Amino acid sequence: MNINILRNLSYGVYVVSTMCGDKPTGCIANSAMQVTHDTIAVSINHDNFTNKCIKECKKFALSILGVDVNDNIIPVFGFQSGRNVDKFKGLDVKEVDGLDVLSDSTGYIICDVINQMETETHTIFLGKIKDGDILKQQIPMTYAYYHQVKKGTSPKTAPTYIEETKPDDGRIAYRCTICNYIYEGDITKEPDTYLCPICKQPKSKFVRI
Repeated sequence: MNINILRNLSYGVYVVSTMCGDKPTGCIANSAMQVTHDTIAVSINHDNFTNKCIKECKKFALSILGVDVNDNIIPVFGFQSGRNVDKFKGLDVKEVDGLDVLSDSTGYIICDVINQMETETHTIFLGKIKDGDILKQQIPMTYAYYHQVKKGTSPKTAPTYIEETKPDDGRIAYRCTICNYIYEGDITKEPDTYLCPICKQPKSKFVRI
């Protein structure tokens, strides 16, 4: 099977947020869809802190990211853990039904969890839509845009993760061990202040491939 055919499926890019006690948390998701006129499904990896918190909180919000979203949003929510980091610190948010949604988004949808299904690696949460609104007139970001234009990569916990590899053609390349971003060329020639453009980690996190 040519697994690259899966890249032809259409996805958006979202921040799924919920509450952990009295603190907000969330993660990046691309597998979210409207399954009926009032029901949303979202897939969250078992290892994501957000998964545990949604199960306890029984509700979640989708912040729909646009193509002009701040470049720090995806690294913070996609490549850090809410177990260790307050992802919402310093961000402009709007509180709706007790959940934080990002003001820097095209809009939001608020859901109560009404059912869930476990797969080997992910939980699929079904949410009954309670509220939603448009915040900015932006073009929603697609997953294809994230890869092709922003040159983004997927964390290993993403349902659409495909391991990035380079052809054995003699070129020099390095892979970020945090987010799998591929740097083409000799990264050792970059200054020590160089940071991965996706997850903002230093060049010491890169390995040659």
